[in-house]
Amino acid sequence: MSAPSAPSAVDLPVLAEVVRSGFVEGHHRGSLVILDADGGVDFALGAPELPVFPRSSNKPMQATAVLRTGLELEGEFLALAAASHSAETFHLEAVRKILASAGLDESALQTPPSLSLDEDEAEAWIRAGGQPERILMDCSGKHAAMLAACVRNGWDTATYLDENHPVQAEARAVLEELSGEPVAAVGTDGCGAPLMAVSLVALARAFRAHVLADPGTPQRRVADAMRAHPEYVAGTRRIDTWLMRAVPGAMAKMGAESVQAVALADGRALAFKIDDGAKRALGPVLAAALRRMGVSTPDDTLDRIAAAPLLGGGAPVGAVRAAF
Repeated sequence: MSAPSAPSAVDLPVLAEVVRSGFVEGHHRGSLVILDADGGVDFALGAPELPVFPRSSNKPMQATAVLRTGLELEGEFLALAAASHSAETFHLEAVRKILASAGLDESALQTPPSLSLDEDEAEAWIRAGGQPERILMDCSGKHAAMLAACVRNGWDTATYLDENHPVQAEARAVLEELSGEPVAAVGTDGCGAPLMAVSLVALARAFRAHVLADPGTPQRRVADAMRAHPEYVAGTRRIDTWLMRAVPGAMAKMGAESVQAVALADGRALAFKIDDGAKRALGPVLAAALRRMGVSTPDDTLDRIAAAPLLGGGAPVGAVRAAF
């Protein structure tokens, strides 16, 4: 039996609208859930109970899994294991150190050759004569940690991306345990790793489980590392970094196809997916959801996250804005 699929876009509510010169020219539909401090559903739009591929929002659970295999990672190296990094110099140096700690180098990575997610970093790399490389791929920190876990346990490194490999089996077990939901489907992520589907409600529960776990447990160690080193989770010019710096105790992780999950220190959590995968809608929807939860910052961070201007003739003439 095939896994249930999400409802069609026309059935989902509008989470963001595209407004140009005062005229609404388009919409971004999707699903969203906010959990209260007790873990119950406080607010929902769309179909957050149906499975989605969380993409890189699954990375905190994958990082927890490598710790449970016995791998010892701390600080920025553990944050990088849960990262979609921007391939800034400090990211690349840390990936190489994780690999070197296991007696490996970049040739062990099975990430596809890529450029940085960050346009400025990618442009600088190309201007310096660089080409796409495996280590530049935003998931190389996760892959390095998985490889190191393989070496630690004597597992085959050549097949570490196979769905039934021990490191991937542990990742699935962690996701199902912390989300409270069985995996609905397994696919292949953009980095080549197995990608496991759960609902947005389950995704929010898994994030909540990280921040509320007892100190010293694998999941709490991941949450603490991400919150202490947010620039390693994303990059110096990325939304997850801005949010974790501005909101004490918040753990945030985006995923491709416009998925986002956040847990706050008190156990409240959110998760959403823009159905068409439009990256431009992620910031406005995230900021609106956080404001609905009563989150504020002493600076302009939420405004910065929400900013998604539309240009006309090179000047701002509108914006993508949340519609709830």
